[in-house]
Amino acid sequence: MNNTNPAASEFTFKPYEEKEGEEYMNEAQLSHFSAILNKWKSELMMEVDRTVHHMQDEAANFPDPNDRATQESEFSLELRTRDRERKLIKKIDESLKEIESGNYGYCETCGIEIGIRRLEARPTANLCIDCKTLDEIREKQLG
Repeated sequence: MNNTNPAASEFTFKPYEEKEGEEYMNEAQLSHFSAILNKWKSELMMEVDRTVHHMQDEAANFPDPNDRATQESEFSLELRTRDRERKLIKKIDESLKEIESGNYGYCETCGIEIGIRRLEARPTANLCIDCKTLDEIREKQLG
């Protein structure tokens, strides 16, 4: 599994069913997102372990330069993927800290609710859709 989105990964979760009049980011919602984030992190950590074992098991000193180059290329691709996942694990850890501090689910720019469905699609989201859109527009203009 090389996905970086829990919705597209091997595990599935039951979408949170909001109850009428329910307070945003109550204990049940926080528990729901904590479970999603912890499961996602666990899957990513298993991938890291698999990569380490694979690279140890498959590492060979091929006499043929083409075989060596192919193996180095494969290992390089795997390491780049793991590096992206390492950064994602860091974001997951930050989100789990936000849950502990009571700030999870709120836009860090404007402070409004990010929304249950957006968080289920991207549990590490820290911006509401409007602020994220503005952020992407700024990025396009500067980059």
